[in-house]
Amino acid sequence: MVKNYFKIAIRQLLKNKTFSIINISGLAIGMAAVILILIWVKNEVTYDRFHADKERIYELWNKGTWSGQLQCWRTTPKVAANFLKSDLPEVDKVSRLSWSSINLFNYADKKIKSHGCEVDPEFLDIFSFPLVLGTKASLLKTPNSIVITEKLAKKIFNEENPVGKTIRGNNADDFMVTGVLKDLPTNTRFNFEYLLPWSFLISKEGDEQNWGNNSVTNYVKLKENTNLSNVQKKVAGLRKKHQKDYDGIDMFLYPLERWRLHSNFENGVERGGKIEMVRLFIIISGFILLIACINFMNLSTARSERRAKEVGIRKTVGAIKSSLVKQFLGESILLVFFAFLIAILLVQLFMPAFNQLIMKRLSIDYGNVYFWIASVIFILFTGCLAGFYPAFFLSSFKPVSVLKGTYKATNTLITPRKILVVAQFSFAIILIVCTIIVKQQISYVQKRDAGYQRENLLYHFLTPDLEKNYSALKTELIARNLVTSVCKTSAPITEGWSDSWGFEWEGKDPNDKTDFDRYCVDADFIKTAGLTLLTGRDLNLKEHPSDSSAMLINESALKVMKFKDPIGQIVKDGDSKWHIVGVFKDFILNSPYYPTKPMIVNGAKGWFATLHLRLKAGSTNSDLKKIETVFKKYNPQFPFEYSFVNEEYATKFADEERTSIFAMVFAGLTIFISCLGLFGLATYMAENRIKEIGIRKVLGASVANITSLLAINFLKLVIISIFIATPLAWWFMHDWLGDYPYHVSIHWWVFIVAGISSILIALVTVSFQSIKAALANPIKNLRTE
Repeated sequence: MVKNYFKIAIRQLLKNKTFSIINISGLAIGMAAVILILIWVKNEVTYDRFHADKERIYELWNKGTWSGQLQCWRTTPKVAANFLKSDLPEVDKVSRLSWSSINLFNYADKKIKSHGCEVDPEFLDIFSFPLVLGTKASLLKTPNSIVITEKLAKKIFNEENPVGKTIRGNNADDFMVTGVLKDLPTNTRFNFEYLLPWSFLISKEGDEQNWGNNSVTNYVKLKENTNLSNVQKKVAGLRKKHQKDYDGIDMFLYPLERWRLHSNFENGVERGGKIEMVRLFIIISGFILLIACINFMNLSTARSERRAKEVGIRKTVGAIKSSLVKQFLGESILLVFFAFLIAILLVQLFMPAFNQLIMKRLSIDYGNVYFWIASVIFILFTGCLAGFYPAFFLSSFKPVSVLKGTYKATNTLITPRKILVVAQFSFAIILIVCTIIVKQQISYVQKRDAGYQRENLLYHFLTPDLEKNYSALKTELIARNLVTSVCKTSAPITEGWSDSWGFEWEGKDPNDKTDFDRYCVDADFIKTAGLTLLTGRDLNLKEHPSDSSAMLINESALKVMKFKDPIGQIVKDGDSKWHIVGVFKDFILNSPYYPTKPMIVNGAKGWFATLHLRLKAGSTNSDLKKIETVFKKYNPQFPFEYSFVNEEYATKFADEERTSIFAMVFAGLTIFISCLGLFGLATYMAENRIKEIGIRKVLGASVANITSLLAINFLKLVIISIFIATPLAWWFMHDWLGDYPYHVSIHWWVFIVAGISSILIALVTVSFQSIKAALANPIKNLRTE
């Protein structure tokens, strides 16, 4: 029996080639999109879930109240690690993590750029990063030891065993390789190629005890069967217990399972995070799969009359409804199986582009038995979902009516097929609206004044040699007319690496806890960055040696400090005193989607990590080559690696650009698959009214009259979709834009464009089938009927 059903299914596929191709292609495209989305979802929800003791791993967070709002953030004091271990017997392991300033390694004649961090030895006891070479007990114990990943080991040593060998970091310190870790998986928050011991950082910077410097990440692994509620109470009181001048900030432990997806806080309470995007994409994948299945239903029922006699004969010779249902479901599952094979090929074809879009390295693990189990479930589920309605529809035909030839499908006002097509186009219209508004939002924010001149401005990270030879480097670059100005800064001008709320000034409200962005420069900052000076002057160490303790503030900081005349005012930062010499117009340091924060720019007594160079107008690649020559002269051990500020600024829109591309791709897929469904419904309605069309033609109806007669039914469905989709799209995008203080308004014409587009798409889709039906020979159709 099964063999017979299989033969019939194959014959049906071959007999109706056009029907089969449309059905399989629609399902394949939909399934491929769903597979790609689910691969991404799996990667997101499994972040850091591979660690052996994941249920016992936590991150230390701060929380404090500013302007009546409880703020939470993940950077905490270095000193906190010491007291977590000594004061809390429930704590098993503790490790700090700070990103290392070592970025170049020398070995023999090789110079390799890399990135890593400094951690405590217990870091590798907390997290399960597999060790390939070395002994775990001896790792990170001495200041000049280093643990590297397989990737870095291959870059430096090729196929040599690196354990025991010495590499030189930043042309200053020697490190002995004591272990090699397996390369990190794609689903982890960590992104290092090497680990240095925390004792190395102490040897360079000392063992800092300042509770006010929240600059590192602290990780904790609790002992088994620990009462978390009791531990949280103890953690909350640590700062108050040990901080000399308690600043009102408390701490808490945040579990590993929440890090990736739930770490957005609003007034001290979790308010979503990446989980919202995951849920959205799961919903989108569900809709895409449903739309693909709807097409199968429409096309299957559109061809119903061609199998009506088969059903009638089978029932006459004794077939029961359940056996027919099984037969048609089996045919659906077989067709879905073929679609799945094509979907896998499509996934492999588009995976590189998909990875580039999401900036990950995802793939299908074909050797994993769970993948094949999931694939079987996916095929069966999709087959049953797509074939459920057609199976019951076809098996419900009455044999007497069918065999007498009196059977005819009904043309009721509301049918399941029409409802499903309305759902398809509603979703397509929503995605069209979303795509337009996301594009508008990106364009709107990109046009926002950054507050500084991004063109002809580049930065280069500071190295020990550049720090030592800075004056000579700056003098030669300007003397050779290669740049117009040079400035040392604490961070790239596109990034904020430091902030503080501990500043004091005359007239400050004791309850004021305003958080300021903190930036450090040496001189010529206004000139180099191209800022707008509102009052006062730029920092100038040559003419004003005391500018090493001077500061600049932005206009937002001036509003907070409420100085009538800010020049000369003193601002205290702990034991340091800074005098204001200038006020500049606000510029965008971090996200262009949010308001500019108050900002303080400290003078040369600050710390530095980057050089900014203002190129002369019309600089060419030849000029950059000359600049590189000067850098090589004063920084011979390091490559000349620079970044243009305007290119870095453009990356601030990357997430929204990806959202826009996703929306556009999903809209295109949905429209394409929906058009297949509309084609199916057009086929069904044309077949259902074939006799009516023949009679109308005999009575003199033109092709245009008949085409419009059929098309008007589809326009009604699309118009209904527009009315359903418009409020839903407005609500969704209004909620999305609400996350951005700077955002575009939602204009009425967006919905008009989406509606007209969907109508035109529907008309083009149904025109072929409508014109074909209108051109058919009426005598042949009436005789057939």
